[in-house]
Amino acid sequence: MDFITKISQAFEHGGMWMYVILVIQLFSVAIMIERSIVLFGRKKLNQTALALGFEDDIRRGEIDAVINKANNLSTTEPVAKAILAGAKSAKFFGGKEEIQAKMDEVLLHENALLDRRTGFLSMLGNVATLVGLLGTITGMIKSFAAVSYASPTEKAALLAAGISEAMNATAYGLIAAIPALVAYAILMNRANLVSEDLNQGALKVFNWLSYNYESVGFKSMKKTGKNSNNEINA
Repeated sequence: MDFITKISQAFEHGGMWMYVILVIQLFSVAIMIERSIVLFGRKKLNQTALALGFEDDIRRGEIDAVINKANNLSTTEPVAKAILAGAKSAKFFGGKEEIQAKMDEVLLHENALLDRRTGFLSMLGNVATLVGLLGTITGMIKSFAAVSYASPTEKAALLAAGISEAMNATAYGLIAAIPALVAYAILMNRANLVSEDLNQGALKVFNWLSYNYESVGFKSMKKTGKNSNNEINA
């Protein structure tokens, strides 16, 4: 109860800017919780290991098995979505460029999902600090006004009220800003790790597909070249 009483007193003495900082803090906490659940709960650092399970099927040329396996995993595993897009292109011999384009399209979308809303934490942390500073300035203005215009009997009380508003706003601004900025660094580092794992897994599959599935046009060129060489040798 003493803690709650102190908080209520701080809000009472801190002025209107305390409520602005409270709104900022609520938004930042909501983002921290949601991003932590996604990046640490749902996203696993297993995409490269998962991609390795497709190597044997690709090298044996069992592209339908690759498509079926990737399709079953695509609802939960981002790398499976990229593999599915690349395998479908490879099945019809779209060639290296088409395989890469299809896989890149999926990877761009999945990587964008990893960074979603995390950048707001940096902004909210900085805004909370600035709003706290604004509360400091308004509190000091009230203090100077008290010294300048108030009667001698009221000066002490008004001066104390202005200083209290300034200090409470500054402290609360920092209390809201520090966790947001720390969480931003942690979440961005996690997002980068997940993104690197996803990209490495997709790159391995792309290399296997591109070496085993050439475009129809390229195959025709090779075949034509071999026939020409045979005619020359004949």
